[in-house]
Amino acid sequence: MRVGIIGAGVAGLATAKTLLQAGHEIVVYESAPDVGGVWSRTRRYPGLTTQSAKATYGLSDYAMPRDFPEWPSGAQVQAWLAAYAVEFKVEPHLRLSTRVERAERAGDRWTLMLSTGDVDTVDRLVVANGVFCEPQLPDLPGLASFQQAGGEVLAGTQVHDAEIARGKRVLVVGYGKSACDVTVPLSTVAASTHVIARQLLWKVPRKIAGVLNFKMLLLTRMGEALFRYHRLRGVEKFLHGPGNPVRRSMLDSLGSVSVRQYNLRRLGLVPRGTMEGIIKGAIGLCTEGFFEGVAAGTIVVRRDTTITRLLTRGGRPMAALSDGTELPADLVVCATGFRQGVPFLDADTQRRLFDERGNFRLYRQILPPDVEGLYFNGYNSSFFSPLNAEMAAVWITAHLAGAVPLPDPAAMCRQVEAQLAFMDTATDRHHCRGTKIIPFSLKNLDEVLDDLDLNIGRWGRAAQWLAPVDPSAYRAVTPALVARLRAREDAFENA
Repeated sequence: MRVGIIGAGVAGLATAKTLLQAGHEIVVYESAPDVGGVWSRTRRYPGLTTQSAKATYGLSDYAMPRDFPEWPSGAQVQAWLAAYAVEFKVEPHLRLSTRVERAERAGDRWTLMLSTGDVDTVDRLVVANGVFCEPQLPDLPGLASFQQAGGEVLAGTQVHDAEIARGKRVLVVGYGKSACDVTVPLSTVAASTHVIARQLLWKVPRKIAGVLNFKMLLLTRMGEALFRYHRLRGVEKFLHGPGNPVRRSMLDSLGSVSVRQYNLRRLGLVPRGTMEGIIKGAIGLCTEGFFEGVAAGTIVVRRDTTITRLLTRGGRPMAALSDGTELPADLVVCATGFRQGVPFLDADTQRRLFDERGNFRLYRQILPPDVEGLYFNGYNSSFFSPLNAEMAAVWITAHLAGAVPLPDPAAMCRQVEAQLAFMDTATDRHHCRGTKIIPFSLKNLDEVLDDLDLNIGRWGRAAQWLAPVDPSAYRAVTPALVARLRAREDAFENA
């Protein structure tokens, strides 16, 4: 088949490589001038690094270079993905600086209207534009007069050089990883730097107590088992039954370590609620230098506060906060998350794709039950995003060959609804319209591969209980699928 792939980030490239190995013709449309998605030079902000260590943030058959640091920079990740595209011969199939403006179902094919003015046709379409594709900026009343006075408002992904903040009074809106990451380099050149945090999140140290890598606790099957899944097995039944007090103390001890390690009580930055409660919404790896900057006074965190209005005082740009404070603000950087957008899909497809609350209805985070010939990859945001995306690409490749046993569409819809209802509870509805599977990254991996009877062995999974996931453990999955599909094709031709 001829398969169109929208997006050349991790998910798009992994899908392209797997489909090529299975013998499909592919074309990858990417609006940026380079591959990488969130790691593209057009979106990288100063201070950007991976959230997970390089040993876990990888692809099964293409590890990051050994000379990369443990948490590679955005530029390093982009270079690694560009090399991946060359290594697996994806590069000739890329159409960079090409945006899909509209995609319409035409019979059993898709017609694509491109930003270049061309019209293309594909048999199947994979949406891999990412769950971090469109920055979500807050509504800021008074923006026009604020800008006329010289004030500037940017999304975090629009800040590519810290020099933009030199000598300016900067407000960073948000308290997630990207907000804290961008704050540190900006604070080294800005006249003042305030972080406007609606809610404080727990920050996990890269090295707990300066010794134990956090991945040893959270990026394992044991770490994942600390959170209740809707189907409990083995040790999980104990942890969420008789062992519940032990489980809770394990989670909350992480919060206690963070409080002590970063002197959060002295800084007035202890998040409200328990570690277990807040991690349902979000958790971030601590940015090196952030709390040190707070302690030194170069970074000021305004907690439990929002910007209610932008204004001017004496011709100077200002921001009014919900606590009644007014702050000078030459530059406002909004690191306030993203929206998952598919505006290029026609109205009928979008009607079938979303539920009444705007959640994506995707079986296994991949297949819309009510839309034929359409797949999603990368809509399973996880702790191991490259590996989850790679195995989703395997699932898509198998489905194209009719090699995925599925329930009927009505049953799939019921399973999707049940999964969304469960995630509502598990994450307090902080699941990004159904596209975030944290903290159940490995559960998703198992379900996708069990559908294909291609999961790694029991002992391989057992090793992941106490050791962080090594993507290379899944190295044989794609070759096994390709061999299976070729054997089927040979049998068909010889019949």
